[in-house]
Amino acid sequence: WRLSLQLGPWGCVLMFEATDLIHSYTRSDAIADGDLIEVNEAAKEAGFKVPVALTTAAWHELVAWDQAARPHGPLQDEAGRLWDVLSLAVHAARKERDSPVVEYTVRVMEPLENGPRVVPKRAVMHIGPGDNLEPVITIMLPGED
Repeated sequence: WRLSLQLGPWGCVLMFEATDLIHSYTRSDAIADGDLIEVNEAAKEAGFKVPVALTTAAWHELVAWDQAARPHGPLQDEAGRLWDVLSLAVHAARKERDSPVVEYTVRVMEPLENGPRVVPKRAVMHIGPGDNLEPVITIMLPGED
């Protein structure tokens, strides 16, 4: 009886081969589960040429608007707020062409007790490979990945 151990970097024992797949969670899975929200049509109108999705946290923080709970007349709606997020992302991407990660600020109207106020919020845009290694963009909040 003989035990053969494979040592990895730093002398530690490797439990798995580099090709052993433990779990896979694709972009398509995240969209189907509701963890990502596709905004491809609006993104095309804003000037993007690749698929774009927002994390649900980014959607709720930057885009979501409940007209009944936040009545400010026709000043706010989700389509307009999404346009703001996407058009600012296009502008930021043009300024930072060589970076796969671009941070930018979106000014978002928030309903407060003493009336609505515009609040700056940070967004992060990441361009990377999709499920088939095609370029895709994900807009998220700082700290998400």
